[in-house]
Amino acid sequence: MDHSEELGMFRTALGIADLQPSAIRLPDDHQMIVGAMRMHYLDWGGASAKAAPIVFLHGGGLTAHTWDCVAVMLRERFRCVALDQRGHGDSEWSPVVDYRIASHVGDIEGFIDALKLDRPILVGQSMGGLNSIAYATRHSDRMRAMVIVDVAPEISAPGADRIREFSSTPELDSPAAFLERAVKFNSLRDPAVLRRSLHYNLRETPAGKWTFKHDQRRRTDDAMRSFTEDRVRLASEVSKIKCPTLVMRGALSDVLTDASAEKFARSLPNGRWVRIEKSGHNVQGDNPRAFLDAMNSFFSEAGIS
Repeated sequence: MDHSEELGMFRTALGIADLQPSAIRLPDDHQMIVGAMRMHYLDWGGASAKAAPIVFLHGGGLTAHTWDCVAVMLRERFRCVALDQRGHGDSEWSPVVDYRIASHVGDIEGFIDALKLDRPILVGQSMGGLNSIAYATRHSDRMRAMVIVDVAPEISAPGADRIREFSSTPELDSPAAFLERAVKFNSLRDPAVLRRSLHYNLRETPAGKWTFKHDQRRRTDDAMRSFTEDRVRLASEVSKIKCPTLVMRGALSDVLTDASAEKFARSLPNGRWVRIEKSGHNVQGDNPRAFLDAMNSFFSEAGIS
């Protein structure tokens, strides 16, 4: 796909979301070494050097491009960067299959330090949300704010299992076969938007099949057991997070309930929560306009511009 086709797909996605940025542009692709890992990230440019930075962290099985429709609307006010976390997108897979939350946090620390991002805002969804929470337990005094999307230390196991099953889809014959499966999985999303998302999240195998880009070894029994233990530990540490925090819950999500979102927000010294209508677990993709409205209201309340 050439640049004009890629831009056309983006223009279509923005139109479906009823979003009208001042300029439609694609982000710049960059690579960097963080520790011993090669990491890929997107930089939206546009804002002045003094603008507040936002670091976007995607959910498990997704890529940095899940934030495109949101970031293009914010790029003139904020320095927007979106990281492909280890084992995802175009970042390196861990050679020792290390996908612990602590290792992700180390990557985020190195990434923020390398870009010299001063008092960043972290916006994380699902896996990226948990990694953001863990980062904030160490560094909230150096953060402007945090937005956590449809996740908390306490989640609904059946919903999480349903997502894991989809993201563990084996090799299929074509991107069209993945699209058919994705439409059935998320009927909220327009097929054109799903097609664009899959463009960034599929790779062709040497045998001519297609599969997701993310490292599916991170779903081993040992890894999932460690992940559950990490979530339990986080629940005991969230009181350390002092920065203003917004918890977003997709109204149709089967991963985070209203009760769990409220409980998590109340456990934070400076937390609040909001329900986003017409969206499931991937709020930023299902209803980016409402996502932006909620985030902008939060920023206004917190005095962030």
